[in-house]
Amino acid sequence: MYSQPLNPESYTAQVKGTMISENNQMQTIEFVVPIQVSQDAPRHEDLKQMLDSNKDGLKLEAMKRIIGMVAKGRDASDLFPAVVKNVVSANLEVKKLVYVYLVRYAEEQQDLALLSISTFQRALKDPNQLIRACALRVLSSIRVPVIVPIMMLAIKDAVSDMSPYVRKTAAHAIPKLYNLDPEQKEELIQVIEKLLSDKTTLVVGSAVMAFEEVCPERIDLIHKNYRKLCNLLVDVEEWGQVIIINMLTRYARTQFIDPNAGEGLEEKEKPFYEDDEQEEPEDADTLVKRPKTMDPDHRLLLRNTKPLLQSRNAAVVLAVAQLYQHIAPRSEVSQVARALVRLLRSHREVQAVVLTNIASMSTRRKGMFEPYLKSFFVRSSDPTHIKALKLEVLTNLATDANISVILREFQTYIGSSDKEFVAATIQAIGRCASNIREVTDTCLSGLVSLLSNRDESVVGESVVVIRKLLQSETVGHKDIISHMARLVDNIKIPMARASILWLLGEYCDKVPKIAPDVLRKMAKTFITEEDIVKLQILTLATKLYLTNPKQTRLLCQYVYNLAKYDTNYDIRDRARLTRALVFPSQGHEDNKLAKHAKKIFLATKPPPVQQSSFKDRDQFQLSTLSHFINARASGYQDLPPFPDDAPDPSVRNVEMPTPVTPVFKSAHQKKKPQKVKSFYSDESSPEDESDEEESESGSESDSESDSSESDSSESSSEEESESESDDDEDEKQRTRGKAKRKSGSGGRKREASESSGSEESESESSESESESSSSESESSSDEESENSESSDEDTKKKKSKEKASNKSKATQGGGNRTNLDLLLDLDDIPPTMDTPLLTPSLGGLLTPTPTAQPAQPLPPGASIQPASAKFVPTTTHELLNRFSGSGLSVGARFTRSPHLYSPRMTSVELTFTNTGTEEIRDISIGRKKLAPGMSLHEFAGIAVLNADTTLHGTLGVDFNDTTQPAVFDLIAGGRTFSISVTAPIGELMTPLAMSEADFNLNQGKLRGMNELSGTAKLPSEQNIKALVDHVYETANLLQVQSLSDNVLKFGGQTASGKVLVLLSLTVPEETAECSITINCEKMVVSSMLLKELQSALAKD
Repeated sequence: MYSQPLNPESYTAQVKGTMISENNQMQTIEFVVPIQVSQDAPRHEDLKQMLDSNKDGLKLEAMKRIIGMVAKGRDASDLFPAVVKNVVSANLEVKKLVYVYLVRYAEEQQDLALLSISTFQRALKDPNQLIRACALRVLSSIRVPVIVPIMMLAIKDAVSDMSPYVRKTAAHAIPKLYNLDPEQKEELIQVIEKLLSDKTTLVVGSAVMAFEEVCPERIDLIHKNYRKLCNLLVDVEEWGQVIIINMLTRYARTQFIDPNAGEGLEEKEKPFYEDDEQEEPEDADTLVKRPKTMDPDHRLLLRNTKPLLQSRNAAVVLAVAQLYQHIAPRSEVSQVARALVRLLRSHREVQAVVLTNIASMSTRRKGMFEPYLKSFFVRSSDPTHIKALKLEVLTNLATDANISVILREFQTYIGSSDKEFVAATIQAIGRCASNIREVTDTCLSGLVSLLSNRDESVVGESVVVIRKLLQSETVGHKDIISHMARLVDNIKIPMARASILWLLGEYCDKVPKIAPDVLRKMAKTFITEEDIVKLQILTLATKLYLTNPKQTRLLCQYVYNLAKYDTNYDIRDRARLTRALVFPSQGHEDNKLAKHAKKIFLATKPPPVQQSSFKDRDQFQLSTLSHFINARASGYQDLPPFPDDAPDPSVRNVEMPTPVTPVFKSAHQKKKPQKVKSFYSDESSPEDESDEEESESGSESDSESDSSESDSSESSSEEESESESDDDEDEKQRTRGKAKRKSGSGGRKREASESSGSEESESESSESESESSSSESESSSDEESENSESSDEDTKKKKSKEKASNKSKATQGGGNRTNLDLLLDLDDIPPTMDTPLLTPSLGGLLTPTPTAQPAQPLPPGASIQPASAKFVPTTTHELLNRFSGSGLSVGARFTRSPHLYSPRMTSVELTFTNTGTEEIRDISIGRKKLAPGMSLHEFAGIAVLNADTTLHGTLGVDFNDTTQPAVFDLIAGGRTFSISVTAPIGELMTPLAMSEADFNLNQGKLRGMNELSGTAKLPSEQNIKALVDHVYETANLLQVQSLSDNVLKFGGQTASGKVLVLLSLTVPEETAECSITINCEKMVVSSMLLKELQSALAKD
């Protein structure tokens, strides 16, 4: 017998065998046997084979499937040996996923992880910041004491890493190392101190977290970083904001005095001083003086946390709320009310936490949430626990002014189908009645009316609440007690029956005829009653015997005999005790307790105090787990009290570091104000200043640039004071200076000296000549930089003089003004462009071309310049069809030309066609519905659009580097149409011309999280020109000249944010797929561009 191989799809086995028939003949039979096979075994073997292959594609697919298993909660620990081998993979994507897996299972598979410890150490030096961070994360996940020294060295190195992401990971690794070996605390404190001094917002939150975990008592580490933390708080990520705010709350409680000290005493004494006119001014003076004692750092914390109340994260808002609750003056705590009420629109989990905090705060500050009373009204969709919390808040906020509104709202809640909610509502009515005496009678009458309700739970809860209200009343209500006694037969709720019996016993003298009859009925049903009711029957019998022994003696003894043999020992003990007091045995008639039995049982009881259940939660810090569950949770630390005397505030003063080269600093500081004062006029724009800074940074010799800039600023100040008639003479002197420099002198200093014509400048230029003549290469490079800079300076001087001529009436030649001068003289100047405005296509004569570059190699980034689009789309997208527009159709086309209003805007050509028979008048843009960050520049309005006529208008839209539509109303002929313009991601870019060296340089800077890769299927015929055309059609980029034939490179930037977008296409010779790599800081732009390119390149 043998079996064929297993079929994995059907999970059956085909079996062949032989048997002997009745005729003694051998026969071959074949049958199918169903078997049970584990689904994980073959799948895991398949994954192991894929991980052992030499192809990165298979490895990547296997790792994706493994991470998917881990995300679903399935156990993938048996794949650890196969996965850990790929930690040395050259593929970045595979390596990332391997590290994600190792972080999950490194603690479980410690022995196998230790075998790769050397690989993790090498990865700590990887050029990619993500790999360094992942290696440190995996290393800290291996909880083995042997590698503690290695972890400590890795953390110390990572703290000094250039990448803030790696430093953040190091901060997260510190608590892990501390839990593994607490003896390393002193060294870790030094590391934490260094992290706390970090000025990067990405690191600060993690550093404070490590501080809280390792050494929260070392408050001295916070002193010098306190103001920095307050100032950076707004820019830190939300998780870090919560950590920092909680830490600063505790810090403020130890370093600042209580801002509310003495106010509570004054509020208590205020009623006593209202009648004394002489002491009122003294109290007013003290109230005015006290707020002045707040520390400036205390005020800094409150001021910098206030904007966070607008955060979208509920945890951040709650953190700020608890900070104000615990350290802010009482007059300022109300500022958090609006933000907390806003959070009530969130999910029910968030609502529960927020309402718990509001209920706790409202017990002390009713007026804080009173303006938002209607926000706490219960909705029908709210769950029961949310309804109960809202009832608690409404009850806390009840005052004489709003009690009518609240009671009217409570009245609607009683008809709810939620029985638990109805019971809570009746209890809330009772609390309002006991707290506000003016409505006690009204609430009592309303509760009595509920006694006739059909719902037994409503009646029972009403009885309990009425009993509490009657107990607190000084004058008994005989009619109410009589009415409740008649309900005993119908009410089945034990607590309600017990309450009625208690009332009859307490006020038996007011109903002397009804109480004995009720006791008779209760004696008949004593055996079937609940324990709580039995106890109240005993109490009623005892009180009736003490007040009316003639009628109730036998009945009382009967009840005692029933209780004597009850199954509950509490009832037996109670009956034995009361019998001894009421019916003393023979020989003990003189018992003192028996004599005073009436005083004992009929003593006046204090009324029950009905207060909020959140009254005692003040002992816990707001928005903590302990506060939420009203119990001390593990790890909770009490808030420290305010000090009586303020500690020394000078510990928070940070000395500014002294400069290393004070001479250079002083020269730079002197140079800068001279440049601003002398070279530029008051009307100079910020663009001119930025151009000057760029020209200064382009010089190669620091000493020459420093000296020449000071002289050039002096010479420029003299030239600005002269009129325009001296321009020709200045140009001749400048030309003469250039000729002298070419004959052997180098440096801008001589040029500036000859242009100014001063002897002092000439003597300085001769000194610079002697210093710079020693190096021919330096002089030649300086000569080229001087030529470019001199031309820049000439242009700037002409611009400044043109502006001066527009502003000054005495300027010569002011009457001969061109159209450009008239445009420049407008006060409402739109945002200026980074490129010349007179070349709309950016490809005219004024655009620098690569052939115009100097022969010497350019500095990094110098070749990156705006360029014109290589492809102009002709496709028109329909925005409004003629049927919806009543004869008016509107189309849109992206022209890929810069908009004249702002370089951040994308130009959209709108085509208006009147297909009707009547003319359309007054076409313009109405209300704009734009997303935050977007802006729109309207097209020129169209007065009349005749029938069968087409007109065009140019629209400028700043999409803010997003594909969100720009929605606006189009008004045409008195009618309004909604228009939505959505731009493809490729139209939100502008092309850039750059060299391959600059492309590679910027691509190297945008690695890691800023890089996105993918593949695209190519048509059967691989045509490089066709691929380039597809890229131009998809995205407004420009091809970069590359030395490699199979690598296509394109460069550009986003129109709004000016963020570089670098595209690389690797076209292999054999396969029908090309590799796409996009480098951009905005990952959303990269992802959407990759999808569009993949679909575009797949077309024939």
